[in-house]
Amino acid sequence: MQADLGRRLVAEALGTAFLLAIVIGSGIMAERLAGGNVALALLANTVATGAGLVPLLLSFGPISGAHLNPAVTLADAAIGGRPWREVPAYVSAQLGGPLPAWPWPTSCLESRCSSPRRTCARGCPSS
Repeated sequence: MQADLGRRLVAEALGTAFLLAIVIGSGIMAERLAGGNVALALLANTVATGAGLVPLLLSFGPISGAHLNPAVTLADAAIGGRPWREVPAYVSAQLGGPLPAWPWPTSCLESRCSSPRRTCARGCPSS
């Protein structure tokens, strides 16, 4: 049984927002932990992103298909897995879902705190 379109769109929007947080967070984590070693940073970023992506796919996959990417939605529709009439709604959810979360990672990148254990006033971990 397939969930109604509204639930699938909410799942896509949330999944895409979480994916954005995972990708940005893993990049920040990798850069800070690698100590300037670019190869190690890329490896850490890849492993952390993959580790975060698996639960997203397992959680949202049964609800919406967990496309989380307009290119995947378009490819799925092209091979007949998704009706074309749903594609604009899916793409809108995938592009609009992460927008409310966007200021958080941006503020993390701009934050400057004096202590590594302290949390900045903007609500993100400091460097």
